[in-house]
Amino acid sequence: MTPDRFFALMLLLESRDAVTTQELASALGVSLRTINRDLNWLRDAGLPVSAQRGRFGGVTMLPGSGLDLARLTPGERDHLSLTGLDERQRAELDVSVESRRALSKISGAPSRRVREQHLPLTDVVHVDSRPWRQIRASGTTPASLIGAVRRGRRLRIEYASPREPCRRDLVVDPYGLFAKAGSWYLVADCDRVARMYRIERITTWTEVDQPRRIRENQSLATVAEALVEQWEHRHAIEVSATIDESQIGRAQRIFGLRLIRGDHEDSATGHRVTIRFPHLEDVRALLPFGSAITVHGPDEVRAHLRDLATGLAHHYAPSPAS
Repeated sequence: MTPDRFFALMLLLESRDAVTTQELASALGVSLRTINRDLNWLRDAGLPVSAQRGRFGGVTMLPGSGLDLARLTPGERDHLSLTGLDERQRAELDVSVESRRALSKISGAPSRRVREQHLPLTDVVHVDSRPWRQIRASGTTPASLIGAVRRGRRLRIEYASPREPCRRDLVVDPYGLFAKAGSWYLVADCDRVARMYRIERITTWTEVDQPRRIRENQSLATVAEALVEQWEHRHAIEVSATIDESQIGRAQRIFGLRLIRGDHEDSATGHRVTIRFPHLEDVRALLPFGSAITVHGPDEVRAHLRDLATGLAHHYAPSPAS
C-alpha cells in the first residue's frame, strides 16, 4: 500500500461511521481485492479495523483509535485528501508545504497500535509516478491554473495540439485538473463536449468573467473516468498480426489495452494478436519491432508500413560515389 492510499483510507474510515468495501474501492480508484488486502494490512499492523456484514454493516474503526485529525486545519485536510499524488506532483500544484505540515502533525503523534519494530511507512516507501525518461514540462504549470479552476471561472486557452499545424483559441468550462501517468491535464467542456487538454500544451490562458457552465450530474471524477475509458477503447484501425515470442512482453507494455491476444492457439514462435489504433498514421509504432511483428491485415496498413519502411531505406541509403 502506498503512503497516499494508506492516508486516504484512514481519512475515509475516520470521517464515516461505516463504509462498504465497494465505497472504499470507488473512492480510492482500486479493486475490491486491493481494498480487502489493504484492510488486512491495517489489521496486521495493529489498527482496530472491523467489518460487519449485512444491510447496516460496513467497515469501521474504533472511535479515538485512528488519526488525530483534530490537529489539522481545514486547508491541510483538504490537501491531504488528494490521493495518488507523489511529492513532485504536490509541488507542481504548489501544495507540498501544506501537505508536509499536515503529515508532520500526524506523524508527530505517537501511535500505541503500531508495533515498535515497524519502521514508518514514509521511511520505507517512496512513490514517483513519473514515466521513465520524461522530459520536464516547459508550458503552463498546474500551480498557475489551480487558482482559476477553484474559482469556478470559464477559461480562454490557446492550445497547441500535436495533430494540428496551428494553435487553437478555445473557451472552455473546467471541471478541474487530472494527473494521469505522470502528466497533468485540464478536464473541461468545450461547446458542451468533454475534453482533456495536456497542460504543458496550453501556451497561454486567461480567466473569462463568467462562471463555468458544466453539465448537471457530472463531476471531475466521472468525466475523467469516461474520457480515459473512451481514449483506451477508441480506435479506427484493427491490425491483425503475429508477434515473435521474444517481443510479446514488450508489445504488451507499449500497446497496453490496445493489444488483444487471440483466442486461437499460438504457434511455437509467435502470438496472434489484434492491435487497435486511433488513426492509420499511428501504425508507425510497429516499425521499431522490425520483422518481429508480421502484419496480416488490413491491406492499407501493410501498404502504409511498406511506404514508411521504403522511405526510411531511401533516407539512409549510402550516398552515390562521387
